Amino acid sequence: MNNQDQLSSHWLRTFVFIWVGQAFSMLGSMLVQFSLVWWLTQKTGSATILATASLVAYLPMVFLGPFAGAIVDRNDRKRIMILSDASIALTTLGLVVIAWLGILAPWHIYIAMFIRSLGQTFHSPAMTASTTLLVPEKHYARVSGVNQALAGAMNIIAPPIGALLIGAIDLQWILSIDIITAVLAITPLLFVTIPNPVRAAVAAESKNLIASLLIDIKQGYLYIYRWKGLFIVIMFALSINLLINPAFSLLPLLVTGHFQGTALHFSYLESAIGIGFVVGGLGLGAWGGFKRRIVTATLGIGGMGVGALLLGFAPAHLFPMAVAGVFVLGVMNPIANGPLFALLQSRVEPSYQGRVTTVVNSLATGLTPLSLAVAGPLSDKYGIQTWFVLGGVLCLIIPVLMLTIRPVVALDDPADPVTVETAPGVG
Repeated sequence: MNNQDQLSSHWLRTFVFIWVGQAFSMLGSMLVQFSLVWWLTQKTGSATILATASLVAYLPMVFLGPFAGAIVDRNDRKRIMILSDASIALTTLGLVVIAWLGILAPWHIYIAMFIRSLGQTFHSPAMTASTTLLVPEKHYARVSGVNQALAGAMNIIAPPIGALLIGAIDLQWILSIDIITAVLAITPLLFVTIPNPVRAAVAAESKNLIASLLIDIKQGYLYIYRWKGLFIVIMFALSINLLINPAFSLLPLLVTGHFQGTALHFSYLESAIGIGFVVGGLGLGAWGGFKRRIVTATLGIGGMGVGALLLGFAPAHLFPMAVAGVFVLGVMNPIANGPLFALLQSRVEPSYQGRVTTVVNSLATGLTPLSLAVAGPLSDKYGIQTWFVLGGVLCLIIPVLMLTIRPVVALDDPADPVTVETAPGVG
């Protein structure tokens, strides 16, 4: 029997119960992220330090993500989410103690960001894969849009709250909030049941854990590589992330250096992105997008290009132009990503969604560590805004290319759900 046939009529109540807890956790995590990034900006003023912090946060997702996806597919997803939230909270507790002792240094933050990112690397595919087991397929796009709106809402309220807290209380007290919100995220998970799909036979039959995981990861990569349209889209995403991600990692220095701003100005940009996420996410949730999801995605990518160019060309005396640019980026991001996530959720069978999701993320951000490694020195020479200009131009070119490549356009063609044995032919 298909998992969709087994969904309870009370699916919405169960999903919302979990979703609310995760919303609290997201708020705590964003407060921590904002506070730590601003601490590094104020203490060092170094583009290299900020880029390094972003680099260590990307490493788990890029290099360990496929392993995390394979582990998610073969284990209890609820348990993985609980352990991930708990590990992130314990890491934050360690930072609280170090900050309270007055010995906090950038390398402490590097380690904490790496561990927190590692926890999120496991949590995210577990939550994404669980969604398809809890939500009817016809609501995938809407749930994706609402999730994007949630991320946006947290981006609206977390930065100004963080900016106010930075001026009012010590860092360790701000960090403590994340521990409380982690408890609020874990609690609902203790009282719900998340079904686990039947394991595929190939990896399940292996007695060697490492060999079995490698088989799972290989299947994830082959799954995507043989699904030509999706693979091409991922390569386009890789090129966009190569330019845009370093730019956003250096946004605090753009505020202090180019616009001569403060933590409050930085929070304005972060909140503008969040407002855009809410508008775009709720809009996608209500609208559902064009009939062909790939067309909706190309609209979003082109719109992101417009936003990036506004930010890239904003002169020092026109800070509102930068705010408008990040707002447009925020609106268009869920319109670009939401349909693609919905496509994955509807076409990939549940037992493979963990590894496919993490492999997609790993491939799409595969060169980001390299770009972050050179972001600091290049930004010192050519300026941070150069990244946004180049990324904006690329985002305007890519939609045109996507709509002229047949395998990409064919991603929306009616078909049975993709499985290892059928469409992409993994084996």
